This record gives sequence, C-alpha cells and structure tokens, in this order.
Amino acid sequence: MIQPVDATLQHELERLYSRYAQVLDDGPLDAWPDLFTDECLYRVMPRDNHDQGLPLAIIRCESRGMLADRVRAVRETIMHEPRYLRHQISNVLATLDPATGVIESTANYLVVEVLFDELPRMLSVGRYIDRVVRAVDGTLRFQEKLCVYDSVLVPNTIVFPV
Repeated sequence: MIQPVDATLQHELERLYSRYAQVLDDGPLDAWPDLFTDECLYRVMPRDNHDQGLPLAIIRCESRGMLADRVRAVRETIMHEPRYLRHQISNVLATLDPATGVIESTANYLVVEVLFDELPRMLSVGRYIDRVVRAVDGTLRFQEKLCVYDSVLVPNTIVFPV
C-alpha cells in the first residue's frame, strides 16, 4: 500500500535534492551522474507535452553513461558564454511503495542564470517528477527524473542540466 514517507525519509530526500542543486550550481558537475542509478531516465520537457502524454523532450538521457556524456559535452564541446546558475528546489512531496522500495516524489524548481555582464534572469521554472530508489550503498538515487518546465518557450541557453 502506497504511503507518505516518514520524517526521516523526507529529510533524506530533501538532502538529495539539496545535493542535486549544489552539484549543478557549484560543482563538481562530474558528480551529477552519481546522483542517479546506472539504468536511469532523465528528461527535460515542456508542460504541454507532458500534459498531453507526448514523449518529446528537449533533453533525454537513458543511462548514467549518457548523463556523463552530457557533462563531457558541456565541459568540452558545447561553446557557451560562462555563467552561474542557482537552483531553488521546494515543496518536496513523496510517497513510498514499501513492496518495491520506490519513492515517487515531486518538487518545484526555479533556475536563475547569471551571465557575467547581465542581470540575473529566470532560466526555467517548473516541477520535478521523480522516482527515487535506495542504492546498494544505502544512499538515495534518482531512477527517473522528469523536469517539466512551465513555459512553452525554452531559452536557447539551456546548456547545463536543469
């Protein structure tokens, strides 16, 4: 029977989301894939597509290896102006299926981008819809992370993971 998570598990989840934001904002970006299981799914898609059940995503990675490739692309091949990001993640809600150990969680997010010679601007706002599991080492990891952004428009400056 699906049930709300207890206070201890809620705290662990919030620490996972905080670590997620820290790695994307301050690095090392190479640690981002470590927050996922080996076989995972990471997608960034507009709300309209999600609400209509359409599978099209602007970013899709189907394994931790693909996440590592994304990091390598950001560092080595994608040409972009240097920037800082700040992820704000809030309202983490979760349920646990005790039979499988799978945690279904949602959270709101806001990503602010700062380029060196510009004022800060909102890069993306939306929600995460996630499946989280406990790894063999006891840590929580994302098995699936769906980043649903609310706008139908997406800036062409989405370089880093959301």
